[in-house]
Amino acid sequence: MRIFSLISTFYFFFFAIIGVYVIYLPKVLDILGYSSLQIGIIFSISPLMRFLTPFLFLKRWQLTPTIYKYALFLALIAGILFFLTIKNFYLFIIPNILLGISFALTLPFVETIALAHIGKERYGKSRLFGSLGFIFVALVLAKFMHEPHYALWFMFGAIFFTTLFGYPLAKESSTKERMSNEENNGFSLLSHWPLWANLFLMQVSFGPFYNFFTIYEKEHGLDYTTISYLWTFGVLAEIFMLYFQGPLLRGNLLKILQLCTLITAGRWLLLHFFPTNLPILYFAQSLHAFSFALYYTAAISHLYHLYTNKTLAQQFFGGISFGLGGMVGSFLAGLFYGKYLFLYAAAVAFIAWAVLLIKNPKRSSLS
Repeated sequence: MRIFSLISTFYFFFFAIIGVYVIYLPKVLDILGYSSLQIGIIFSISPLMRFLTPFLFLKRWQLTPTIYKYALFLALIAGILFFLTIKNFYLFIIPNILLGISFALTLPFVETIALAHIGKERYGKSRLFGSLGFIFVALVLAKFMHEPHYALWFMFGAIFFTTLFGYPLAKESSTKERMSNEENNGFSLLSHWPLWANLFLMQVSFGPFYNFFTIYEKEHGLDYTTISYLWTFGVLAEIFMLYFQGPLLRGNLLKILQLCTLITAGRWLLLHFFPTNLPILYFAQSLHAFSFALYYTAAISHLYHLYTNKTLAQQFFGGISFGLGGMVGSFLAGLFYGKYLFLYAAAVAFIAWAVLLIKNPKRSSLS
């Protein structure tokens, strides 16, 4: 019970950081005079670090509890530097680099512990606390957007408590898990390349949503409160799925990924064609239950069974999807921001669905 509570609390504050970062920080930068291209570049830096960092652990290093603890403190340093550098585009790159490295190390470490000790069927009931942290930020911070620096205080507070409650988890990595994580021989991305391509492209399609949804809807006439309700509704759908998804995960995980990817393409089409229709927008947000919650759990569970080095597999999941995919998605969203932004996102998600049909990796029926 103790480990369930620790992991759940970690998720709450970790995803509160994500909430500030993806919902409000883009608008803060917009208020401070950053161009859409500069915002895209800034939000591509952290994902780039999440992509590059796992390669350091492919041959010589292992993600040990000590490195995990250093990564937590690295996030604290980044949180302080956000205050000192935010008004300078070039200096602001530095804390985003540090935060990206921290994310690349801390979340995979905790995800591996969660799957090992909680199991994929109960994983969602712990992970939903992360969604609650995200909702807390979405609802509360909207009322303080008249002063951009409030967002930075919220972020620093979330980083502080993530470190405080995440630190004890370093002791929960068993000797057996550490030995399996040292078995890097035979670790191959190419052996399951359609899966990795899908993970990458799905996050590319999310670039417009994560970085520009608030700005996009604001420009279409919605106020911040309404936009925060839309974010919240999506996360409520996510929480519902996380709590009840256990039985679904006993089936074919690859087919679940295919279905969720196709649903995601449809979701982006709705945002493109109906940007001001609130009933349709709320319906589109309800699909977050599939395009994020069920997809995410199926993906990490599938990788957990496919690879012997489970922590490294989770590191590359973050690196390939939220790292490389997030970087490319953020950059392209900033570059092509405009009327057809979510039409482009839908096309990318459809390609992600198609590539998963090219070839079924061996052991695809694992549950």
